[in-house]
Amino acid sequence: MSTGGFQPGSATANPVSKVELTVCCRNLRDMDVFSKSDPFCVLYTVNPRTGQFEENGRTETIDNNLNPDFAHKFVVDYFFEQHQPLRFDVYDSDSKSRNLSSHDFIGSAQCTLGQIVGSQGGKLVQDLRKQQKKYGTIIITYEELSSCKQDEAVMQFQGFKLAKKDLFGKSDPYLTFYRCNENMSFTVAYRTDVLKNTLNPTWKPFKVPLRTLCNGDLDRTIKVECCDWNRDGSIDLIGEFTTNMRRFVEGSQRDNVYTLTKEKSKKKGKTYGTISLMSCRVQKMYSFLDFIHGGTELSFVVAIDFTASNGAPHSPQSLHHINPHMPNQYEQAIQSVGTIIQEYDTDKLFPVFGFGAKLPPNGAISHDFPVNFNYQNPFVSNVDGIIGAYRNCLPQIQLHGPTNFAPIINRVARDAQAFMNGSNFFVLLIITDGIISDMDFTKVAVINASKLPMAIIIVGVGNADFSAMEHLDSDDNLLRHGDKVADHDIVQFVPFSEIVHRSGNRDMGAIQAQLAKEVLEEIPDQLVTWMKLHHIKPGTAPPPYSAVGRA
Repeated sequence: MSTGGFQPGSATANPVSKVELTVCCRNLRDMDVFSKSDPFCVLYTVNPRTGQFEENGRTETIDNNLNPDFAHKFVVDYFFEQHQPLRFDVYDSDSKSRNLSSHDFIGSAQCTLGQIVGSQGGKLVQDLRKQQKKYGTIIITYEELSSCKQDEAVMQFQGFKLAKKDLFGKSDPYLTFYRCNENMSFTVAYRTDVLKNTLNPTWKPFKVPLRTLCNGDLDRTIKVECCDWNRDGSIDLIGEFTTNMRRFVEGSQRDNVYTLTKEKSKKKGKTYGTISLMSCRVQKMYSFLDFIHGGTELSFVVAIDFTASNGAPHSPQSLHHINPHMPNQYEQAIQSVGTIIQEYDTDKLFPVFGFGAKLPPNGAISHDFPVNFNYQNPFVSNVDGIIGAYRNCLPQIQLHGPTNFAPIINRVARDAQAFMNGSNFFVLLIITDGIISDMDFTKVAVINASKLPMAIIIVGVGNADFSAMEHLDSDDNLLRHGDKVADHDIVQFVPFSEIVHRSGNRDMGAIQAQLAKEVLEEIPDQLVTWMKLHHIKPGTAPPPYSAVGRA
């Protein structure tokens, strides 16, 4: 039995996704005189420790073919929150040597894994180039490995005539499920809730991922213990049995009645009650990549804090100071997050809003204005366009206040409301230096937004007290305000200064990579959670279109 702390209804963490890349080429340059080229492809990935490209693997060689379809697959780990550069080099094989200098280089293409995953239909087409000249085309497609999918078993059990373990009552039974490991040891996979004072319990239906329970192998042994919970934390074993997932799924109800025994019991043949499987079904669980491949786009929206607490932009101490030699923290946050998100938006057009400023010509305070001052079309192109619009805006406005979040959250929520079909998922990046002035209104806005296809990222710049932000980032308990409760957690808050401190003031690239990792790592789960809550399957929505600010 497990000796760790008791956590009813808990399951193990999900693994990292892996994707399989397939490569083919078209119209390769012929490198041979008396025959066609004999191409093979080499994949390079970046070593995170050195930052340098290193060989990941090679395809087979296909003789005399300028349009090869390689059978060899490249398998790589996929992290949504990381920038993952890839390089594909294609060679004409001239010998059996492993030394690449012994072969003719045809051409190279570079991209990121996010570009492949975010491309329409999961297929990326790029030119193969050598010294800026085109030497053919490479086509890269991806598929998420099925072993990474988190299909769930939905089960319900009941017990009959369990052994009485309490002196002044009956028993407080619960079930613990153990997965059998390859070395024949057992690992806790799931625990049900405790049912108090009963010898004939009927537990509520529960869900558990198949990977957690049996690593996807229906024939792998599962051990189930029925235990009695005690207030002092001690555990009394009532009895146990072993089975497997195939019996749960395919067996009849009669096949799934289990007698509880104790392996170490001195009384041979003694039983301690029975456990019966009432129902079991396996439901397909869709991954983040399933939805992206099915056509869901991420709509990236940026909101910038222009309150006076940032300091006058002309001052070098200002958080909005524009230094031609080094981007400020606002620019670094935009660059870090936008570089990754833009790979999942086909048109690369992003709306950018500001709040807390006095605007020309009459000095009216606004908490929701387009940074390009185009109220009919707040969109700018690419991440460079976001930074350009931000820099162009600064000299035209007067920093003021207060720091109100609710107006911009409500604006994006209104746009998200039109995409309840799952074709778009909105990611709002708020960059701020101060304490929220409208916290009650912001809580209500976040709770309402949790019902929509939407996530909120807050990056705190400067050294203000951001403790109130942690309340919005409700990882442990759902956000509440009065009788309103969020459907699920949609806020991720990260203070920029902490990233810099923990990274030991490394180079800017490393700091930005860490910032992107921390602010984006919850997005895939937030998207999948929303789709699941609204019973949306991948590929069922009509094609998306650019969303924010457009009817």
